[in-house]
Amino acid sequence: MPDRTRSPAGDAAVPAGYIAPGAMAEYMADDWGFFVRSAQQYERFSSPYQTVEVHDSVSFGKLFRLDGAFMTSEKDEFFYHENLVHVPAISHPQPERVLIVGGGDGGSAEEILKHPSVRSVTLAEIDLAVVDVARKYLQSVHRGALDDPRLTLRIEDGFAFVRNDTSQYDLIVLDLTDPGGPSTPLYTTDFYRACAARLTPSGAMTLHIASPVASPERIRANVQRLRAAFPVVAPYLVSVPLYGGLWMMACCARELDPRVVTPLIVERRIAQRGITDLQYYNGDMHRAGFALPNFIKALVA
Repeated sequence: MPDRTRSPAGDAAVPAGYIAPGAMAEYMADDWGFFVRSAQQYERFSSPYQTVEVHDSVSFGKLFRLDGAFMTSEKDEFFYHENLVHVPAISHPQPERVLIVGGGDGGSAEEILKHPSVRSVTLAEIDLAVVDVARKYLQSVHRGALDDPRLTLRIEDGFAFVRNDTSQYDLIVLDLTDPGGPSTPLYTTDFYRACAARLTPSGAMTLHIASPVASPERIRANVQRLRAAFPVVAPYLVSVPLYGGLWMMACCARELDPRVVTPLIVERRIAQRGITDLQYYNGDMHRAGFALPNFIKALVA
């Protein structure tokens, strides 16, 4: 067993229950969680929708929080954004029109704009403060994608936008906070059906659906709601350090099934599209994400 009473450097004992000064704690469940130490706080204020924070941290670099929940960071954003975006985007033979709901930090937009076939990205974010903070502090996350000429920024409620929109999209990326506050209606069957109506026949929607360790019942209920809206619902696993480790996403569609896309096809499309700066996603990881442990197979059965 590892010695859990020693410091990360292994050279000094740490008292049981010790939490470093400046620690930002996030509960994964009622009785457990994890912390990241803030070396410096850049911002903390309340927008009309939520509490916004930006910190500097040794382990994660600049780190962004909403309502006390870790959202993204400079050093580990690729774990989340690459898997959320490239699983459906590579599975699609030629995505051209994309809708992102949420995602005001620009990380999902940056990943989807790596695909040369993408002609337009509409980003519907309810909170302008998120976009402003990203532009000021999170350049290494969005890398200018928020100002790319192919991107149209809409500061409005995502549900209202999807319900009133008449466009058709090849991909819809739901880059949302966990259920709660303004995001709660975006985890409903009604919203998923509204998204399904906005997809082309070969299109796909992707989203994260929580931790299978901390929130199994939330995943079970959400998969049921997704299956009421889409014929194809493909859950997959990823690792996201800032979210506490094991995390779950899902790719949903009328016809497209990412589980049948082989590692060879993934690698071929990555090469054909000239995508060269991926840190997590590749053909083997695409296939591996859909290999579910038995306890998760039971959860999403």
